[in-house]
Amino acid sequence: MSDISTQQAVHLPPTRRRFLALGASALGLAACNNSISSNGGATIDARVDATLNYLYNDFPGTQQLRDKSVGILVMPLITEAGFGLGGAYGRGALRVGNTTVDYYNSAQASFGLQIGAQQYAHVLFFMTNAALSEFRSSAGWAAGADVEYAIANRGENLTAETTTSRAPVIAVVFGQAGLIAGATVRGTKYTRIIP
Repeated sequence: MSDISTQQAVHLPPTRRRFLALGASALGLAACNNSISSNGGATIDARVDATLNYLYNDFPGTQQLRDKSVGILVMPLITEAGFGLGGAYGRGALRVGNTTVDYYNSAQASFGLQIGAQQYAHVLFFMTNAALSEFRSSAGWAAGADVEYAIANRGENLTAETTTSRAPVIAVVFGQAGLIAGATVRGTKYTRIIP
C-alpha cells in the first residue's frame, strides 16, 4: 500500500500534469472491467479472509456484529484519490453463513475540496434479511442515509452497541492511511461482478 505523506503533499506544487494524472486515475478506477479473471475469485477470497481476521482481532467488538448479521460484504482494499475531482474503487465478496455467495465491485465519485490519496477497507454488516435481499436483488445498490457508521480509528475500542446493531446496514471503515480524512461509504455504488 502506498500513500502520499503529509509532508510530501504540502511540498508538491499543484501542476496541471499532476491534476490530470490524479483525476484520470481516480475516474479510471470507476471504469474498470466488471469481470474477474480465472483466479480472481480465489484472490478476492484470500483478501477477504485476511481483512476479516484483522478486523476481528483488532476490533473484537465487531464479532458481535458478525454474529447478529445475516450477511457481510467485505471490501478489503478501497483506493481513493482526488484533486478536486475524486473517485474510489475496490473489489470484494458477499458472505452469507461464512460462504462467499457473490463478488462485488464498489465505485464512488466525488467533487469538492479534496487532494490526496488513501487506501482503506470497509465491511457492511447486513442486520436484516430485508436489507440483504434488497442489496442482492439490486442491479446497482448505492449506500445511502440508512447506513449506520462505526468508524474505527487507531486506539479506539470499537464495540457493537444495541442501538447500532438495530440498524439495517452497519458500515465499519478501518485501516485508513493517507491524506483524505473522513472515509465513508455514503454514495458508494456496489455492483455484482459476473465471472
